[in-house]
Amino acid sequence: MSVTLEINGVTHRVDASADTPLLWVIRDHIQLTGTKFGCGIAMCGACTVHLDGQPIRSCSTPVSAVAGKKITTIEGLTTNAAASAVQDAWAELQVPQCGYCQSGQIMSATALLSQNSNPDDDAIDAAMSGNVCRCATYPRIRNAIKSAADKLS
Repeated sequence: MSVTLEINGVTHRVDASADTPLLWVIRDHIQLTGTKFGCGIAMCGACTVHLDGQPIRSCSTPVSAVAGKKITTIEGLTTNAAASAVQDAWAELQVPQCGYCQSGQIMSATALLSQNSNPDDDAIDAAMSGNVCRCATYPRIRNAIKSAADKLS
């Protein structure tokens, strides 16, 4: 099947089976490797991308479900104010340890701050609940989100 996708503002035409996970199209066909494979069952969040501004798990989303929608990967966050604030806070507070989950964490945090510029702890917990960090940097992640929110206001 041939499908046309808009990824990070660029139109791509790819040949892939309708049930091919978006993650593998992004990584193998488009060659954008910032989106990571973690679990393959949408439980860890390492594969998080934005679909029309909403965070989704690309490992379990078939490519046939995203045609005609705007897909943003970690590489495409360069012009997003919330993403800039999140990435700055991540670096400033030294959030990553191993770093493997961080692109998914940043994608979820950016989506949260794009919709809610002043989230409380419950909103942060809800938005980040689907992202697993094996290094357990959750307190630093929360602090970075709060710091980014402060910078945005």
